Amino acid sequence: MSDIKAGMPLLAKHEGEWEGVYTEVDPDAKVIDRHRSYLICQFPESGPHAYYQINKYTWDDGRTEEHHFPATYKDGRIWWDTDRVVGSAWEADAKTVLLYWERKGMPEVSLYEMIQLSDDGQHRARTWHWFKNGVLLKRTLVKERKVK
Repeated sequence: MSDIKAGMPLLAKHEGEWEGVYTEVDPDAKVIDRHRSYLICQFPESGPHAYYQINKYTWDDGRTEEHHFPATYKDGRIWWDTDRVVGSAWEADAKTVLLYWERKGMPEVSLYEMIQLSDDGQHRARTWHWFKNGVLLKRTLVKERKVK
C-alpha cells in the first residue's frame, strides 16, 4: 500500500467516501441523464489490489447500480481490467488525475477522464469525454464532495 501512496500522492488524497451528481450531456450539451453517486475510494492494507473503488448510483425513478473497480499499481499508474472497464490512471500535476479507459461490451468506445481536487481536498470536479470511433459521443460531468 505504501508504494502506491508514495508514487501517487494526489490519488492518496482521494481516499474516502464521496457524494455527488453525474450529469451526462450529448455533444450539443443537452442533458441526457442525471443521477446521484456515492463512491468509496480505498487503499487496501492487504490483498491483490493496491486500490479499490466502489461506485453506487441512484436515479430519481428508483433505479440503482453498484460497480466495483479493483486496480493494481505499476509504473506510476493504477490499472484496471474488470468485467466493465480496462484502462489506467496517472497524475498529471499536483491537482489533476487523468484516466484513459475503454468500456467492455461497447465496441469502439473509449473515454478520457480528468479529475480535479480542490485545495482543501473536500471537493472534486470530474469530466469524462466519451468517443466512439474517434468522434465525441457524450460527456459526463461530475461534482462531488467528500463525506468521510
